Amino acid sequence: MAEHNLKTVELYTDGACSGNPGNGGYGAILRYKGKTKELSAGYHLTTNNRMEILAVIAGLEALLEPCRVEVYSDSKYVVDAIEKGWVYKWEAKGWMRTPKEPALNADLWERLLVLMEEHEVKFHWVKGHSGHPENERCDQLAVLAAAGENLPQDKGYC
Repeated sequence: MAEHNLKTVELYTDGACSGNPGNGGYGAILRYKGKTKELSAGYHLTTNNRMEILAVIAGLEALLEPCRVEVYSDSKYVVDAIEKGWVYKWEAKGWMRTPKEPALNADLWERLLVLMEEHEVKFHWVKGHSGHPENERCDQLAVLAAAGENLPQDKGYC
């Protein structure tokens, strides 16, 4: 995306899981010009990594127009998969890590890559549980969502 007049949005994300697999949730915070929107949801029988990816997806899906998005995540899995290009290699190999080993969470990676085509996205890793205010709040949102009642099934996990 080459547009220079894009709004710059900050997206903070985190995922949580009680057991792995187990009940999980994500939390995301969108911030633009001092305005903040919080997002969260919980799922029955999922993994922490799926919730980490889904937090980014939820944040990007909430945007109403193409934006420049600065994503902050404590997930090395998510940040490195994008910034080191792993996800693009998995995609090019038909969502395989090796000839015999499928890439995990391909359904979510596919969704994320489509969303990233709509926006200019840059990922930043932040250390989790280190007092970073937005990361701590995202963790709270994710944990609360994972503890919810009657959580829907994470259909992509099963």
